[in-house]
Amino acid sequence: MTSQPSTQPSSTEHPGRVEATPMVVDHPDLRGKVAVITGAGRGMGARFAAALARRGVHVVGADLDLAQMEATAAALAAENADAPGGAGEVVATAVDVRDREAQQRVAELAVQRFGRVDLWINNAGIFPEAPAADIPVSQLQATLAINVEGVLYGAQAAASVMAPGAAIVNMASVAAVRVRRGRAAYCSSKAAVAHLTECLAVEYGDLGIRVNAIAPGFVDTEMTRWVQDDPPALAKALDSIPLHRLGSPEEIVGPMLFLLSDSARYVTGHILAVDGGSRHV
Repeated sequence: MTSQPSTQPSSTEHPGRVEATPMVVDHPDLRGKVAVITGAGRGMGARFAAALARRGVHVVGADLDLAQMEATAAALAAENADAPGGAGEVVATAVDVRDREAQQRVAELAVQRFGRVDLWINNAGIFPEAPAADIPVSQLQATLAINVEGVLYGAQAAASVMAPGAAIVNMASVAAVRVRRGRAAYCSSKAAVAHLTECLAVEYGDLGIRVNAIAPGFVDTEMTRWVQDDPPALAKALDSIPLHRLGSPEEIVGPMLFLLSDSARYVTGHILAVDGGSRHV
């Protein structure tokens, strides 16, 4: 593995934001492997698909919005046309992660297309908002179904077709250990994902499958646009981050690649916080 940081200082015109080009991170052991990523049509899921495909990993991108997933797959094919050593293929498919059988079909599609599944990223999730006293039943049910059940069903589907040495990574959040007002359903769901990850690591360790999670903090994505567009909220957020800036999506990609790679082959049941230190404040 080689790694070279490329993050530039935050712009004074946009406090807390970072200018970041892709990290020069190479895990040669990943080339030729097969990955499944849920919620890969946009956001961090699309970034993960791009990074893996560029490194020669074949990717089955699964998303509730099939048209968006197909558009992303086509865009990544063009974006990675100049990838050193050739890019992996990105195949688009539809999935509702709340549907256990649908996730199993995604696993079977990956095996039919590429012969196996080595890596699985449970990325799909929602970020609802409501004061605790006003959380509607529908919001709580949807949040737990997508953010928690979706992770479990994805892990079950992955493990059913994986061989020893395979890896699963779930998306938790620093919100699993820090309270955010108005996000009780979300925070609770991510706490469940963190503990579920540890439970799965223990049981799937018997199969030689590693299970870890990434817990991002404030990252410069559409999901954090609400805080970036509110100067007082942004200032408060930056005060809670020891590095005093938001993270770049690329700064989540690097840790993800590490957890999927042989560099982490003795790491399982770990929740890797990528939050600029905010969990300590």
